[in-house]
Amino acid sequence: MSETPRRKARPLAASAAGGAKLGLLPGLLGYHLRLAQRAIFDDFAAAMGELDMSPGLFGMLVIIEANPGLKQTELANAARLDRSSLVPALDKLEARGLVARRASVEDRRVNGISLTAAGTALLKKLKQRVARHEKRLVSNLTAGERETLVALLQRILPEHR
Repeated sequence: MSETPRRKARPLAASAAGGAKLGLLPGLLGYHLRLAQRAIFDDFAAAMGELDMSPGLFGMLVIIEANPGLKQTELANAARLDRSSLVPALDKLEARGLVARRASVEDRRVNGISLTAAGTALLKKLKQRVARHEKRLVSNLTAGERETLVALLQRILPEHR
């Protein structure tokens, strides 16, 4: 198995900040995570193109596909969203005909969420584009570096501290 050569991390130049001094920002992990998130979201949006999909909505579709009939509270927990964020996002997916909410047989106050046929078809296309997007994101990393990066990022999460 051949690995791609490592590239040295370059310090942020003042030109990257429009000539402004960045003060302590280049030394802050949160600053670099925000820059990385912006780059990832920009590439994601470009990859989705006319399909008009955000990373958050894509994640919700993936979770719903893996758990047909999932309750809204379970989806909120899995997607790490509060209810006030979940409902508008679900409304968007439902308005696009990608998901359906159906009252549970056991408790009609509880909605089960499933993908529609249109949602399943779109998710198939989205997954192909996301696979190419992910490949682009890690093109400068070896497989081991990617695994290490994911493991390190997971350790930042509150449940791992």
